[in-house]
Amino acid sequence: MNAVLIALLVLPLLGAGLTLAPVFGPDRAVADRRALRLNSVVTGAVFLISVALAAGFDHGSPARMQATTDVSWIPALHVRFHLGVDGVSLPLIVLTALLTFLCALYSEKRLPGGEARDATPDEHRPSGQAFVGLFLLLEVGMLATFAVLDLLLFFLAFEIVLIPMYFLIARWGSGAKTPAANRFILYTLLGSAVMLLGFLLIGSKAGTFDMQALAAAHGNGLSHTTQVIAALAIMVGLAVKAPAWPLHSWLPDAHTAAPTVGSVLLAGVLLKMGTYGLVRVLLPVVPDGTATLAPYLGAFAAVGIVYGSLACLALARPGSKGDLKRLIAYSSVGHMGFVLLGIASLTPVGVNGALFANIAHGLITGLLFFVVGALKDRYGTADLDTLSGATGAALYGRAPRIGALLAFAAVASLGLPGLAGFWGELLAMFGAFDPAAGLSRPAFVTYMVLAGLGTLFTAAYLLIVVKRVCMGDPAQPAPVDRLPDLRPYEAVSWTPLAALTLVAGLWPALLLGLSDPAVKHLLGGG
Repeated sequence: MNAVLIALLVLPLLGAGLTLAPVFGPDRAVADRRALRLNSVVTGAVFLISVALAAGFDHGSPARMQATTDVSWIPALHVRFHLGVDGVSLPLIVLTALLTFLCALYSEKRLPGGEARDATPDEHRPSGQAFVGLFLLLEVGMLATFAVLDLLLFFLAFEIVLIPMYFLIARWGSGAKTPAANRFILYTLLGSAVMLLGFLLIGSKAGTFDMQALAAAHGNGLSHTTQVIAALAIMVGLAVKAPAWPLHSWLPDAHTAAPTVGSVLLAGVLLKMGTYGLVRVLLPVVPDGTATLAPYLGAFAAVGIVYGSLACLALARPGSKGDLKRLIAYSSVGHMGFVLLGIASLTPVGVNGALFANIAHGLITGLLFFVVGALKDRYGTADLDTLSGATGAALYGRAPRIGALLAFAAVASLGLPGLAGFWGELLAMFGAFDPAAGLSRPAFVTYMVLAGLGTLFTAAYLLIVVKRVCMGDPAQPAPVDRLPDLRPYEAVSWTPLAALTLVAGLWPALLLGLSDPAVKHLLGGG
């Protein structure tokens, strides 16, 4: 199985390298089509490998690190090439492989910037070959982040994703794409630099960067001051990526400007890298420092939940000229607040809820961005006033299948019982209701109450969106023309996300059975 895990990382890296070779032909249009087909083949193979990894995983011992490779890489710095998966990382690896494959299938029929390509001279067109190379390099970084078990390797994998995502936004995005891409790279690079300082402090004091060895020590050998300083630096760096309020301001601009597949991967995977790092690094490696800072993390999480919901309510209000992509981006701030609140509780229930909410958010928000991308393609805008006005009213009547998928994703996002969005938020709030020993229960109960208030606001703005976009504005005349409904390539790309949202909601033990033993192992010094 270690060969399977290595292949998972090597295959997309080879695919990215292949896009630099002159093997696609001199004709620009033919080369782009061949490159996009290569993208689908490579990401499809990677997804099948991830399924094989999940099938070969010993589900009876999810707390044990499996498919491991551990060899010395840079002896002078005590850096090891250490890979492995457990019940925490395996679902994220499969989710990443699935989303990249679905995005590749979608891009094969709908390459970002397609309209501009029809009217732009060849020398100025965004290259499909370059898009594929960056896309596959992005997949390498995302998968490696969840597979590596060395702090410096984790940092490198964390950084690999930044440059491809920057260019996907700046080159293939729309609107104010260059400022949005610049803000994305500035925030995340600064956060990563602070995180690296925390890693170096731990490595210098402990004499190793190996995450398994550090987790087994569970803070032994690191003074309380060292743990607090390291935990603060790492927490700030990872909170930028999560993103946690008030370090979130890069996210709405990035989502608004990014192409559809960029938004899907940004919300579905990149945000999870920050919260995964909190669970994988902070909880087992610097437990005392994490416990000291947990009340502050919980407070920021609770404020973020309410803030994100109120921002969405403001954008959903008629006459506000709110962008639907921007609204979903702000909703991510609120949803990831539940993840951070569950982690801050330092309890198995809360952390399991956070990990479940991670996967649920990736499925649901990925589907939402796909659907909103389709609406933007058809209407030429994602402006809510336009979508619900005379030109876009009654999506149920104009494109009923797309309208039904938008409504389904919205009610899943607001946490309807029986769908994936319910369990993670519920367990995170349970964790806050009874936090770990040493944490202030009144404070965390207050955070839980704020989170509960956020769920009401979330239901309010999502139902407003469904009413306005799917049912139309009753003050406007109902349009009689129909829109192109669900296309075959859209159905292929979106159906797995809708199906898995339902499966995870009805069968939560599928994920919780993997994560629970691993979480208890990490909290206990695994």
